[in-house]
Amino acid sequence: MGRNSYRGPGFFQSDLALAKNMSITERVGVQFRADAFNLFNKVNLANPSPLVDAPSGGMITSLVNGAIQRQMQFSISVNF
Repeated sequence: MGRNSYRGPGFFQSDLALAKNMSITERVGVQFRADAFNLFNKVNLANPSPLVDAPSGGMITSLVNGAIQRQMQFSISVNF
């Protein structure tokens, strides 16, 4: 085998947060916030099985630890 011929897939995850502050009165304000985790919904696969002489050799059967699929959350907070 050549150098780096056994490599796993790369890892890519991008998060985005947007916030809008609005004032209702002089002392009371509202903040609307939207968060998106793994915005582009890229599947982050784990490394392939290292067994080369087994039927499952080289197969990818799981995700990387800590990898999440797209999640979105919205929040509103009142500040006074």
